[in-house]
Amino acid sequence: MRRFRIGSEVFEEGAPDLQATLANAYACGERPLCLCREPGCPMYIARIGDLHLIKRMPLSGGGHDPSCDSYESPYELSGLGALMGSAIQVNPQSGMAALKLDFSLSKMGSRAASMPAGQNSASVAGDPRRMSLRGLLHYLWHEAELTVWTSRWAGKRHWWNVRWHLIEAAGQMTVRGGALSDILFVPEPFRAENKEAIEQRRNVVLATALPPKSGPRKLLLLVGEVKEIVSARSGQKLVVRHLPGFPFIIDDAMHRRLQARFERELSLWGADSSSHLMAIATFGLNSAGLAIVEEIALMVVSENWIPYETVPEKRLIDALARLREKSVKGLRYDLQPDQPIANALLQNRNEPIALFVVPAGADEAFEVSLQDMIADRPEIGAWTWRVGDGEMPALP
Repeated sequence: MRRFRIGSEVFEEGAPDLQATLANAYACGERPLCLCREPGCPMYIARIGDLHLIKRMPLSGGGHDPSCDSYESPYELSGLGALMGSAIQVNPQSGMAALKLDFSLSKMGSRAASMPAGQNSASVAGDPRRMSLRGLLHYLWHEAELTVWTSRWAGKRHWWNVRWHLIEAAGQMTVRGGALSDILFVPEPFRAENKEAIEQRRNVVLATALPPKSGPRKLLLLVGEVKEIVSARSGQKLVVRHLPGFPFIIDDAMHRRLQARFERELSLWGADSSSHLMAIATFGLNSAGLAIVEEIALMVVSENWIPYETVPEKRLIDALARLREKSVKGLRYDLQPDQPIANALLQNRNEPIALFVVPAGADEAFEVSLQDMIADRPEIGAWTWRVGDGEMPALP
């Protein structure tokens, strides 16, 4: 159980008077210290309704003890390492992460021309100084701690808490000097009995994306679950869960690129009825009030909302989902598929263990990079499944 220093007092995580103390500290802007290591790791307090939670400061997980719930694996074991210090710049005092993006959040004219194939939403960015749409979705998922799982949470992760954690994480990020949460649109759970109130709140948020009389159009950022993509009279309609009667319009050229670039994600989603397909997209409203998608990327996640990229990786996270030990899914961000990452980390132990899945047909360069990655982190154990050699080995 974690222990925290708040002011001059020390509290265990389950202390009965912790909530009252957190409420006071939240009002004062005070930061708790996690005492897994001395002199303590700074944390921050988040509020959900009347409940106050102690959360890890962005990108501070490596400073915690491996046995602590707030520990995370080194950046170099995932695609996050390539973005640190360039596309992601963290202020050590405030904990805010300033992001540099490779896509626009504004457009000139009534409708921007479709991006040519091979750029932005149609490909994974290769420039570590800028973050792609998919990279941003992975970073939001990571900082929202939606990559973390233990079997004790089975049946307890639903859209309402996925949404809350995403918005909370976005509040710790800035883009072009403004809070990412100010432009992030994550649909709230839809309930027919609250339809009018929900639509009114949605209209307030979307009003900022209406076209101005002159100057550039402001774009918002959608993160939502895809229900279906269907043909419209002109182009395609992206139908998002929890947004009945409010489609997002995708032109035919973008739809063709979407199918080509994200063929793997679409096929994985189609093959597993329990999985979810997540979309991240920039969009604005036209003069008629229709939502027009400018750029889009997709990510497939399991029934527990854990991202995966291949069938072998899905087998791994399904096996981890049955363990009481905490596991953390590694993400690729903007790395190419021929570069290794730690696909997951088993955490609840004195020696964390990185889990690597080597795809069938991996070349010598992949193997060399993998061995270098393992050798550079001798304090972390390694488990490897070479898919081409046969069945998945027993988990450590």
